[in-house]
Amino acid sequence: MSHAHHHDPTVPRGALVAASMLLAFTLALTGAVTWGLIPQSANPDMSRAAANVAPLEERNLVFSDREDGALVVRDADSGETVTVVAFGEQGFVRATLRRLARVRIAQGIGSEPPFVLTRWENGALSLRDPETGKRAEIHGFGADHSAAFAAMLKGPVS
Repeated sequence: MSHAHHHDPTVPRGALVAASMLLAFTLALTGAVTWGLIPQSANPDMSRAAANVAPLEERNLVFSDREDGALVVRDADSGETVTVVAFGEQGFVRATLRRLARVRIAQGIGSEPPFVLTRWENGALSLRDPETGKRAEIHGFGADHSAAFAAMLKGPVS
């Protein structure tokens, strides 16, 4: 004779109702923000505009890869080299640029148009792609990552 236990594989009805309600609430809240019914409090552009935070310093930068894997950062206006990031270094800088470059590639835009690196009056940093409208907010990722981009605002490497 078999002494197998019979297990009911179904999820309790109450758990399914609770999960469904949570999912519906999350979708409704997301839709309300997307459609402008609830303001986006975490939108940096809107927050800066509301607080009248202006750009303090800007630099147009062009990024290009070298054959040895290094990343060359040039001032788009003067053509001077700002910095060279050796292969395998400054992963945050590379990841940020890869994310922005992916959008350019998808839209058929090359690497020639410059990005705009901005230090705002409140100390925040952002890297904007005028070609795609995409922006990377740098300041939210820690002091070391901010310092890597902040150094690009200063004069060229000697």
